[in-house]
Amino acid sequence: MMLPLFISGAEIAFIGFILVMIFGADKIPEIARGLGKGMRQVKDATNDIKREITQSGHDLDPNKHSLTRDIKDTVKEIKEDIDDLTGPIKRSF
Repeated sequence: MMLPLFISGAEIAFIGFILVMIFGADKIPEIARGLGKGMRQVKDATNDIKREITQSGHDLDPNKHSLTRDIKDTVKEIKEDIDDLTGPIKRSF
């Protein structure tokens, strides 16, 4: 998403002229290259963070963890045992 800068072409040319006067024509490509590398590193870092967050969300899937599966199986067995015990009691009432 790009926001309008509200800067006219003449103003951009003036800023470019000032940059050439301050840094010189030979330094501007180096500065632009450095800015490009910096922006690339920031983009890569944000992509890595997004990937780790997504990966950690997938790691929390309850079907993948054996501990969660074991607990669910144990609870299911206990429920079945309780149903077996309470079955005759429920029938007598």
